[in-house]
Amino acid sequence: MKKVEKGRARFLRKTGMSLNEIVRELGVSKASVSLWVRDIELSNQQKKKLSTHGRSVESIEKRRTNRINGTLQRHRAVIDAAKEKISTLSKQELLLTGAALYWGEGGKTNRGMARIANSDPGVIRFMMTFFKKIFDVPPERFRGHVHTFSHLNANKAEKYWSQVSGIPRQQFYKTYSKPSIASKGKKDSLPYGTFQIYVCDTTIFLTIKGWIERLAELGSPQR
Repeated sequence: MKKVEKGRARFLRKTGMSLNEIVRELGVSKASVSLWVRDIELSNQQKKKLSTHGRSVESIEKRRTNRINGTLQRHRAVIDAAKEKISTLSKQELLLTGAALYWGEGGKTNRGMARIANSDPGVIRFMMTFFKKIFDVPPERFRGHVHTFSHLNANKAEKYWSQVSGIPRQQFYKTYSKPSIASKGKKDSLPYGTFQIYVCDTTIFLTIKGWIERLAELGSPQR
């Protein structure tokens, strides 16, 4: 088999093909190709063609990288400009934003508790601030619950979310590990799973529900 590949590699090299092109064509290592064709002398025209092609590929890649970097810089500029529009966050704004977040992500069933889950650490930090500053929830009243996949490290996820939320791990419910054969071995978009904040207080739940209903009323078109 190697003799066939070597013969093919030598033939392709004589036509002026680059080492990388031969590697892609034959599916063999570059080291093997380099060894097989090392005694083949290319013509000046072939060398010029390969040199021009190499510069062309390099130029294309450089332009692509510059374009991506330029786009990222423009996007960053827009984001930074938008951030400057919000200099502070009043208690009323915190209340409204927290209620809106709960509206979209929080538990709506009255089980004597307020609860909200998310995979975004920013959301979890924000809602912890919301509960503490709006409802004066003391640290010992919080409970946490990690949802992750069975092939991921549950201990690592618990440490991560405890650090993010500030809730001690001894106040966590038992971590739920969901079987996921399909995602095993693949790149995980949620390496720490999701986290759920629990505050066992019916009054807090009903108060947030009232705020959500009022926001819905205020946001509805006038009839």
